[in-house]
Amino acid sequence: MSYEIFARKYRPWKFEEVVGQLSVVKTIQNAIATGRIAQAYLFSGVRGTGKTTVARILAKALNCADGPTPNPCPDRDNPCPFCKSIHEASAIDVLEIDGASNRLVDDIEPIREMVKYKPVYTRTKVLIIDEVHMLSGHAFNALLKTLEEPPLNTVFIFATTEFAKVPATIVSRCQHFEFRKISRKDIINHLMEIAKKEAITITPAGLALIAEAADGSMRDAQSLLDQAVAFSGENIGDDDLKTILGTIGGDVLLRFSSAVLDEKPAEIFPLIESVVSAGYDLRFVFGKLIEHFRALLLVRSVEKPEDLLAVGQEDLETLRAEAAKASPEDLLRYLLALQQAEPGLKFSAQPRIYCEAFLVKLCHFRKIVPLGDLIKEVESLEAAPRATPAGPSGTRVKAAPPQSDGPPGPAPAEGPRPASPPAPPKPAAPAPKDIFARVLEKLAVDRAPLAALLGQYSTVRIKDNLLEVFFGSGRGFFVTSIQAKDLRAVERAATDVLGREIKVRFAEENPANGGPIRPGRELESAMKDPAVQFFMDTFKAQVLSADPVPPGRDQAPQGRGPREKDT
Repeated sequence: MSYEIFARKYRPWKFEEVVGQLSVVKTIQNAIATGRIAQAYLFSGVRGTGKTTVARILAKALNCADGPTPNPCPDRDNPCPFCKSIHEASAIDVLEIDGASNRLVDDIEPIREMVKYKPVYTRTKVLIIDEVHMLSGHAFNALLKTLEEPPLNTVFIFATTEFAKVPATIVSRCQHFEFRKISRKDIINHLMEIAKKEAITITPAGLALIAEAADGSMRDAQSLLDQAVAFSGENIGDDDLKTILGTIGGDVLLRFSSAVLDEKPAEIFPLIESVVSAGYDLRFVFGKLIEHFRALLLVRSVEKPEDLLAVGQEDLETLRAEAAKASPEDLLRYLLALQQAEPGLKFSAQPRIYCEAFLVKLCHFRKIVPLGDLIKEVESLEAAPRATPAGPSGTRVKAAPPQSDGPPGPAPAEGPRPASPPAPPKPAAPAPKDIFARVLEKLAVDRAPLAALLGQYSTVRIKDNLLEVFFGSGRGFFVTSIQAKDLRAVERAATDVLGREIKVRFAEENPANGGPIRPGRELESAMKDPAVQFFMDTFKAQVLSADPVPPGRDQAPQGRGPREKDT
């Protein structure tokens, strides 16, 4: 077969053609130019970023007829025999090994024997081991001594996609270079050059789709372009690319975000039904929805989002119009909520129900008011001056002018006398629950966890200077969890609200006999009881649990705080 895939046909020939690894290439070129060539190199990074390619170019640079040189045979069509044989992987002294298939110590022994001899055909013997992390521990140990003190004119080059699995003893004997993911912009520019050379018609949006799917791998991007040409021919449409890549359309994501931002939860269910019917994985759709809300936040927050988003001008304007429906703070809240919910979707047994419920919840997010705003609003209402009482028709009543002490003047013309405004009703005393709500608001400023715990109360009773807070039957564990310092904090807040010294008591309503075991103060009291200590010492016993003694029929509910004296 004469056809050559794009990944091989457009493989870089020299250092200058390597895309997206400028720091690595520049360092190696300077090392060659100054003669500071290491005995071993370790290249790490994700797939398709140029690790093996740079290793071969380095081998050519060391063995070029004009070398060692940082620019080996720049003419691809007329190379020296050394560079040509290395590029074609046919050089005798440049050995490329797959670490996955030669991972045992018996496979490493012939290599150790081979490097003892001088190069036969080239200037420097180069040993390239790809996926070196697949070697066994014994194989790594067999390489250690040879790697630390290799023979003259011998260079080791290791490449791996999982740097964490390479032993530290190997890393310490190598110069480590990390190959980073290639940016989408660099991938798009490189694919555009290939498209021009191959007379392929493809839109910038289509190139952006390929670059996004490649996820920083140039080899993956070239393979996807090759696949698209095989599917569509030389004229590649965006719809064909979406079919090949399985990418969800931007219009579907816009429908999801519109339902959330417009607070229309009824639209969520048919949208989920449509993507499920189309064969999409909901976990994949959820991830794309996170990226979509990130794009909306970028458009709303950054002056020039086109520098950060690989989208066309038309799509950018659509994103701007969609992002204008919410503030940057709201978009950030949506984005963070989606990110926090993603792990739950991955492990959910019912991903569809999970996704539907969460997106419906997002539709109601803008109705949530922060607690701090509520507290400020209540404080502003308390500080606002009271308005003059209004009359029956809603107009304010003016005070009558003072009468003079002189003789009465002429009687005014007869006419209907205005009815005197009724006296303003005497304000009713606030309900105990309203008073306790104000107490909780004060506590929420500095003691938010305590305010949340007390918010589980059932009823409140205020009598003279005593505030009693009751929890429902069977919820006595709330009472036992309140500490002495918590009680003092509640009493201070209640004193500030009511304007007089207040004592607070917490209790459980009608504690049931034989209720659940609640370890706490009952257990501590039991351990301090002399009778219990005597029983434990005599019978070598151990206290496992302690329940409070249920109150009698006429006894008031027990709890924390002072009691009223019987009158």
